[in-house]
Amino acid sequence: MKLQKAGEDYLKAVFLLQRENGRVRSLDVAKYLNVTKPSVSVAIRQLREGGFLTMDAGKLLHLTDAGRETAERIYERHCVIMDRLVSIGVDPEIAKRDACQIEHVISRESYEKLKALRDGGTEL
Repeated sequence: MKLQKAGEDYLKAVFLLQRENGRVRSLDVAKYLNVTKPSVSVAIRQLREGGFLTMDAGKLLHLTDAGRETAERIYERHCVIMDRLVSIGVDPEIAKRDACQIEHVISRESYEKLKALRDGGTEL
């Protein structure tokens, strides 16, 4: 299942909240993303149907293996883009916001080139 921008944002939020707090509820995701609880319910249902998340009897969200792998990839892409923007002088807060947008539309080729720069490849 190919995720849209919103699905990637929700998956990344669950991943980051789990890393930070260990436990994640839908309400935590709503607060983190500053969205309504009904919006989270729809997104969580879609992510569950796509095999990215499960929800236990206590309503806690858990990433599946596929969900974790996808979220890690999304977060890595975000970090690479943000790091490159900061390295060329973009304010960190602006770089963070821009990375959140760019991470969804960047081509694989462009991303790999940016990543190679970060990993010690040819500088600009």
